[in-house]
Amino acid sequence: MDKKLLIVGNWKMHLSVHQSSLLVHRLGERIAHHRDVEVVIAPSMLALQPLSVEIDRRRFRLAAQDAFYKDEGPCTGEVSLAMLGDLVHYAIVGHSWRRLNAGDTLDVVRDKVQAAIRNGIAPIICIGETKQERDAGEAKQVIHDQLTTALMNLTSKDIENVVLTYEPVWAISTADGIIAKPHDAESMISYMRSQVQELYGERAAKNMRVLYGGSVNEHDVRSYLELPEVDGVLVGAASLNYHQFAEIVRVAHQLQTERK
Repeated sequence: MDKKLLIVGNWKMHLSVHQSSLLVHRLGERIAHHRDVEVVIAPSMLALQPLSVEIDRRRFRLAAQDAFYKDEGPCTGEVSLAMLGDLVHYAIVGHSWRRLNAGDTLDVVRDKVQAAIRNGIAPIICIGETKQERDAGEAKQVIHDQLTTALMNLTSKDIENVVLTYEPVWAISTADGIIAKPHDAESMISYMRSQVQELYGERAAKNMRVLYGGSVNEHDVRSYLELPEVDGVLVGAASLNYHQFAEIVRVAHQLQTERK
């Protein structure tokens, strides 16, 4: 059976609860239910609970943008993945912003992945190199270290629920005009699959969904989704615009239809 394309909208630190509700309503007016495309929304932590009641679960699923790796304890201000189990299907783990700015080390990311699996939540693990690492010829080593640590101690059964995302840090929020070309994405995602194959075998590598997440928009998304190694996209800024995000979903569905 062919995999569904996975389209994930990461709203980051944007929108109040009311604004989030309004955006979901507008997306609901424009995005139909497609059996071959899975649409996931990652709003702020504050908006998760009200949106979990509001969304049409035939068309949308929710993801947490992050959460803490301990299930409970004296961790003031934290929200655990155990608390989110009734609200979300997915949790974004190891996003580049958190790796660079919020202390999400390799070990912290590993612990969050294990907490997600433990609580029945599918982790969307972000992996990618900075411009400095890429220019130094260290990209594959960085990918290897991030991937193997994140998947540490997971069983073959656990791996079935993991989603990987290639997130080239040098192509995110492209103020410098640097864009990852489709062949850049294909090369690194192919390498990521080879690492999964070494750890868990050919079947696991083939079945795992791997996304691309480098400043995707409605104009270039098709060029990435057409790549045989790519199973979807992690969308940032464009997911905050209901016209753009709905168009991305439409393109994904159109491509799936053409493949049949």
